[in-house]
Amino acid sequence: MSEFVVHSVPGSPFGRSVLATLEEKGASYRLAPLAPGDSKSAAHLARHPFGRVPALGHDGFELYETQAILRYLDRVLPQPALTPDDAKQAARMDQVMNISDWYLFQGVCNVIIFQRIIGPQFFGTATDEAAIASAMPKARTVIAELSRLLGEQPFMAGDRLSLADLQAGPQASFLSLTPEWAELTSAHPNLVAWVERLEARPSFQATTMTQLMARAQAA
Repeated sequence: MSEFVVHSVPGSPFGRSVLATLEEKGASYRLAPLAPGDSKSAAHLARHPFGRVPALGHDGFELYETQAILRYLDRVLPQPALTPDDAKQAARMDQVMNISDWYLFQGVCNVIIFQRIIGPQFFGTATDEAAIASAMPKARTVIAELSRLLGEQPFMAGDRLSLADLQAGPQASFLSLTPEWAELTSAHPNLVAWVERLEARPSFQATTMTQLMARAQAA
């Protein structure tokens, strides 16, 4: 099977979802790194007209939207399977993937992480504490719900890793780098353990920003 090419900014949690999935599948892939801001370039807009990351290229087929990419990879690389056979577990996987996109990222990670990390480090902007404060009520709701859905099981859809973990895990992991994480998870130790469990996997260790930059430089 031909190589997969992932166009993404190293460190993007969406890009990491795709890269970690490829790692879990043991697939050959190449990261085509973009610098912050390059997603709005003409070259990238030709791949992704909405100027987001990641975008995937595979054997002449191009695809964007992280969920679509993850589901495609699970179809063309069926082993190990990352979608549960059980209908209820598969539905829970779908639910968590949508929670990740619509509630964990939108209004939580895209505010708190941008204000704490991305803006100051990459664009030289000052942290807007009021914006973070306004995002915290939704953040508490999202974290509490993810914790409830996880319960005592090791992964979001049960005993095995699924696309839900690969979709939501990088978002939660990035959020854990902010000071807000400790407050948000103080009553939800299962969610902290879940992130730590994911970060211990070889697929997550291979897709840190440091590892990706080293891989890009060596290519």
